[in-house]
Amino acid sequence: MKKILFYAMTGEKMCFQHVLLNALQLADAGWQVKIIFEGSSVKLPLVLTSESNKLYQKAIGADLIAGICLACSRALGVYEANAALGLPMLDDMNGHAGMRSYVTDGWQVVSM
Repeated sequence: MKKILFYAMTGEKMCFQHVLLNALQLADAGWQVKIIFEGSSVKLPLVLTSESNKLYQKAIGADLIAGICLACSRALGVYEANAALGLPMLDDMNGHAGMRSYVTDGWQVVSM
């Protein structure tokens, strides 16, 4: 089975919409897909939740969200808001969300 990890870095909502579109399309085709919020993208979960973004809700429902970078959430002042959303806070790489475990397990990483 093909496995894709979307490692979202940018805080631009339009760019992240394309992460969601691609992730959902691949998941619908039977691929294993996960999304990690890293860098400035950690500001997006609250925005997407508050506006009831349909693509984001579908990704949540399909269990595509692996989690949110803990260190970046703290650095960008959104830790409390992100923690309240109930998504995993990832910190396996010096406080940041690493990709090593995915790469070791044969996942292809796409960073957008």
